[in-house]
Amino acid sequence: MLTNSYGNPTKIAKVLEKASFKTTAKPISTKIISNTPGRLRLRISPPHRHPREMQRITNILKAQSQIIQVRTNINSGSIIINHDGKNASLENVLTTLLDLGVTFADITEGNSEAAEDVKRAVINLNKRFEQATSGEVDLRFLFPLGLSMLAVRQILVKGLQLEIIPWYVLAWYAFDSFMKLNNPSQLQLNPES
Repeated sequence: MLTNSYGNPTKIAKVLEKASFKTTAKPISTKIISNTPGRLRLRISPPHRHPREMQRITNILKAQSQIIQVRTNINSGSIIINHDGKNASLENVLTTLLDLGVTFADITEGNSEAAEDVKRAVINLNKRFEQATSGEVDLRFLFPLGLSMLAVRQILVKGLQLEIIPWYVLAWYAFDSFMKLNNPSQLQLNPES
């Protein structure tokens, strides 16, 4: 079921079921960012943020009698539709959008679908590790531990090899560790001490 950006179910699902689906050959992926009485804000997926495409949608929406104003921002892919606020006008707006080939789904900003799939897989794997170990261990612990074990193995096999480490790598690690260890937002004051 579609929800607005706050996660509340809306009447949009009913409109989607009744739509005629006279869509274009390539659907336009869109996400409903907010839906308040009299105002609907959409975000068009990056591949469809062409001025000509967004202008076509805007012109057709402006031709509707219940729509008061349509504003677009091509850079962010935002379309703001102000309508008279009646339930029937929202249904008409959504039906018009569906007829234009607009599909409503979660769209990613800046990441490819493959990147989002990998991200979800890692998050799910992390949750499984946490559940299997009753919250004792997760990937944020296991990954650095694995790298540390590889480092120890390399030391045992090849020795320290300090002569081949470039100065800028050591300087970066010194700076980075100092910043992370002395981050004021991460330091917690202990009231007992």
